[in-house]
Amino acid sequence: MTNTDRSVLEQPQTAPASKLGSISTRARTVLISRVDRADVATASLFAALALFVMQGQWRNLGNGYLYNSGQDQAMWEWFLSVAAHSVAHLDNPLWSDLQNYPAGVNMMANTAMFGLSIPLAPITLLFGPTVTWTIGLTAGLAGTAFAWYWLFTRRLGASRGASAIGGALCGFAPSMVSHANGHPNFVVMFLLPVIASVVIRIAHDGPTAQRTIALGLVVALQIMLGEEPLLIFAISFGIFAAVYYLGNPRSIVSAVANAAKSLPIAAVIAVALVAVPLWWQFFGPQSYSFIEHGNMGNDAKALFQFPTQSIGGRATPGQNVRINATEENAYLGWPLLVLCLGATLWMWRDARVRAAAATAIVMGVLSLGTALYIGKNDTGIELPWKWFAEAPLVESVLETRFVLGAVPVLALILVLATDKAYGQGLRPLPGLWSIALALALVPLFPMPLQAVERTPTPAFFADGEWRNYLDGGSIVTVPLPRPEDARPLLWQIDAGMGFPLAAGYFVGPSDREDKKAKYGAVDRRTALLLGSVQNSGTVPDITAEQKKQAIEDLDYWNADVVVLPPGKNNRALGATVDDLLGIQAQFHGGVWVWDVRALTP
Repeated sequence: MTNTDRSVLEQPQTAPASKLGSISTRARTVLISRVDRADVATASLFAALALFVMQGQWRNLGNGYLYNSGQDQAMWEWFLSVAAHSVAHLDNPLWSDLQNYPAGVNMMANTAMFGLSIPLAPITLLFGPTVTWTIGLTAGLAGTAFAWYWLFTRRLGASRGASAIGGALCGFAPSMVSHANGHPNFVVMFLLPVIASVVIRIAHDGPTAQRTIALGLVVALQIMLGEEPLLIFAISFGIFAAVYYLGNPRSIVSAVANAAKSLPIAAVIAVALVAVPLWWQFFGPQSYSFIEHGNMGNDAKALFQFPTQSIGGRATPGQNVRINATEENAYLGWPLLVLCLGATLWMWRDARVRAAAATAIVMGVLSLGTALYIGKNDTGIELPWKWFAEAPLVESVLETRFVLGAVPVLALILVLATDKAYGQGLRPLPGLWSIALALALVPLFPMPLQAVERTPTPAFFADGEWRNYLDGGSIVTVPLPRPEDARPLLWQIDAGMGFPLAAGYFVGPSDREDKKAKYGAVDRRTALLLGSVQNSGTVPDITAEQKKQAIEDLDYWNADVVVLPPGKNNRALGATVDDLLGIQAQFHGGVWVWDVRALTP
């Protein structure tokens, strides 16, 4: 095997553990301290960068809200709060009726991240979910960067400097920074390189009981952090391995034999550990079969433009072709892609580089979805994803996110090229490569996420006045909480999760027989009526049938009180509810209140 085809599993260029015994105690101490100092310095750098990105949220842990999260921060803080509430009250964390009362929410069928929310429940209980939210996002950015740095140094044998560049690209890629606005399940991904590391050890060095068990445990924990990132990682890792071993056939027999002895057992261990949560997710109360999201592929321009929240995006903004502010999954920038293309041609003989390039291309093409769009214009060209769009497990994945699997392999190409450039001994090469790296990576340097002051919780909830109106029933807000406005979830949190809410913001089954999923509760007629009034600002002529339906809906929700907080078209909403219920509202604690306990059976 040539030097350029050496295994991706090669160990770092330091003294192997088996030979440390022959090194003097003093020399061993110096060696370890150097390794530790380099790792600590890199980890500190990543932590500082993560704090820089999240500084707006850290400056206001009481009322800070990430502007570009839309309603997602409210939903995630509710997930964190209900998990902590379940721990404190020894309730089943897999289901809750604190929203969407009385049907409830299948927490496992949502992105509840029990691998984060349960261990950090004490922090949530002591300091509130905003603190836990901020810690999770910050640790996710820094931890993911360091985990890939560790993989590059320990499994690739790369230098610390080159590995730090690769780790930074993985942990602070445009997609990571974008998802940090509202999707912690796509930010807390430091276990993925750990999984890769263990699989590499098994395939290269052979299976052991310790490695097999470790793999099963880590995969199980990743399932409880995020199944979709794990699926995307598995697809991209599988493509990489297939291309690598096709170009390095002498290693394939032993690698497959080693994997066959260990990976099935590890899979059984992982599934056994999460069998109950997985059953609950797919078959438990409020589970669903699939979710349709339409064409959610990347526009081709998104691959080459700079992300909005970066130096390049601020200096040279491109056409807005993103799905939303939390889904800038591509936006790799044309300089980085050109640099990786050049590096690939330069190191084409290296099987790792060929595998990385192939993986990046495949995952990038898959991320374009079923049809090619350029500048929001449909070219009419069908793409490969059309063949897989209806396949089980992957049919609910947003196609745009497949490009996430390209980021680590692009980082791998940069790591290998950086070490080669600085190790060639040709004086102009290191300087030229440094310039090229700067041109590719500086435009991607992330800017701090915008945080704003959230609207204060009405005193009715914050000061506990709601207790005077509840006899074991629910609170119905006007209009009801939904994906477009999830503020009532925050009010419930500030009230100590002391009451259930009708409707909400979550993913659950629709009323269709095929159990197709929808965002939010199955809409009852009164909820739809109130939503339309808020949108129009017009008080409709209320019919006797609508009054009857309102009482039936209140009965279904087991409502004790109806609450109208300050908001859009309040006068029209208040007049509509007055007509529907036949009683006048009272103003208490900054909200209008209808006590409906006497109206329902």
